Amino acid sequence: MEADPPLYPVAGAAGPQGDEDRLGVPDGPEAPLDELVGAYPNYNEEEEERRYYRRKRLGVVKNVLAASAGGTLTYGVYLGLLQMQLILHYDETYREVKYGNMGLPDIDSKMLMGINVTPIAALLYTPVLIRFFGTKWMMFLAVGIYALFVSTNYWERYYTLVPSAVALGMAIVPLWASMGNYITRMSQKYYEYSHYKEQDEQGPQQRPPRGSHAPYLLVFQAIFYSFFHLSFACAQLPMIYFLNYYLYDLNHTLFNVKSCGTKSHGILTGFNKTVLRTLPRSRNLIVVESVLMAVAFLAMLLVLGLCGAAYRPTEEIDLRSVGWGNIFQLPFKHVRDFRLRHLVPFFIYSGFEVLFACTGFALGYGVCSVGLERLAYLLIAYSLGASAASVLGLLGLWLPRSVPLVAGAGLHLLLTLSLFFWAPLPRVLHHSWILYFVAALWGVGSALNKTGLSTLLGILYEDKERQDFIFTIYHWWQAVAIFVVYLGSSLPMKAKLAVLLVTLVVAATSYLWMEQKLQQGLVPRQPRIPKPQHKVRGYRYLEEDNSDESDVDGGGEQGQGDCAEEEAPQAGALGAELAGPCRRPCPYEQALGGDGPEEQ
Repeated sequence: MEADPPLYPVAGAAGPQGDEDRLGVPDGPEAPLDELVGAYPNYNEEEEERRYYRRKRLGVVKNVLAASAGGTLTYGVYLGLLQMQLILHYDETYREVKYGNMGLPDIDSKMLMGINVTPIAALLYTPVLIRFFGTKWMMFLAVGIYALFVSTNYWERYYTLVPSAVALGMAIVPLWASMGNYITRMSQKYYEYSHYKEQDEQGPQQRPPRGSHAPYLLVFQAIFYSFFHLSFACAQLPMIYFLNYYLYDLNHTLFNVKSCGTKSHGILTGFNKTVLRTLPRSRNLIVVESVLMAVAFLAMLLVLGLCGAAYRPTEEIDLRSVGWGNIFQLPFKHVRDFRLRHLVPFFIYSGFEVLFACTGFALGYGVCSVGLERLAYLLIAYSLGASAASVLGLLGLWLPRSVPLVAGAGLHLLLTLSLFFWAPLPRVLHHSWILYFVAALWGVGSALNKTGLSTLLGILYEDKERQDFIFTIYHWWQAVAIFVVYLGSSLPMKAKLAVLLVTLVVAATSYLWMEQKLQQGLVPRQPRIPKPQHKVRGYRYLEEDNSDESDVDGGGEQGQGDCAEEEAPQAGALGAELAGPCRRPCPYEQALGGDGPEEQ
């Protein structure tokens, strides 16, 4: 490694020759003023520039780690609290002794409805919120709403739990869309800071080569999902260290359960209505909820204090200046892109498979056969398998980008077909190792699915002007899939597996068809991103020019930053000298010769 040069001596300090330096010029208080305030003669500009961009790259890595840790803690606290809350409220004795006739089952059903139904409307407001608050502040606000949901469990009433669940449902899609956008932007910034010399030669307005940030994106997405999948393990800590001490064993809870696995119907038919041997003290519950609240607050501080901005201030202004009406419409206009249409089945399957792992498999195969006290260890096996397998997303550095997605789909296909023919017996533990093995393998497939999809979207849509729209569409379709799972929770297990299998086959076939179209050179249609309009002139919903960007050179991927869309006449001699091919006229130039491109 190259050693850093020594620190520069302080100006005015005595040199090695006393009060005179090697050139005979007196040093110290009698030194000439130019020698004191002038540039240091041994100043190495190239070395200082290298150090500066190294600090910038370390800052990007810090941002990725902080966002990953914040998302892990947030989702882990949410899942852990929800799981513990539903188990406690399921017990008849707990409900009658603690809450009497308050109707906790009805409150829980409305709370789950608020969490699962509200995200259906997220496509209408998520891009507007992300552009209004900015990517980092949207992440912070959404994590704060998750913390609000945790805080309402101190006082479990209808007017606290249900409104907070609705607010949480509204924050789900904005949080994960802004997270996906943030990680993608960090990979692009890391490329800029690693190749700053090339950027200086090409000019600030020149875009980097297509796909140049892909290696960094693969690494950052692998880091993010390695952290994120650990949230399922973190969510089991309250159950392992607190709730398991109060649970009956499987001989009591599964006494009336007759069938499991592929022969089961609904969710745990015949499961005992009392699962708690003794009721936990209110003081102990408050301690557990306080720890969860502290972790949620820590996640907020991580996002607030350690996550830097995803865009420069001028870029944030430009992203907002395209018009709020255009921001509202652009997610719907992206439907014309055949790549997104082909990926929609994979988006839906991505939501299906996570819910099936946490509810269908964990309850219908796991809890139904080995008892509620082993639920936490099943989900930990899934979490650790997914977290470790997220590193396999780095295979995209050497293999075609379709390999991780197809490999994950193939693994899930084999597991789904196997589950079709497996019905474990209730209260039998000798096959528990098969459950843990299947859970870990399902986690491997989930990791390949998540890292592959997020990386693919970041590679296909490099324009910073449309990334938030793309990730909003992705996570909105995931939310729709979760809503469908919520509606079909009472279906037989064979019906659930059939829906999962059909969706998986359609998703893999549609994705491979998309890749074939791209290899044939078919150019996707994309909506044109309007130029920023910094003067307030109202919204223009009807554009005179073509709103489709497909005929622009480069396949329609260049967005509003391309020179092809900014050919505005420059006014005056000053404008002719200073204005480049991609620069808007300054206010002085507009005053000399009109309003430039805004008058066209």
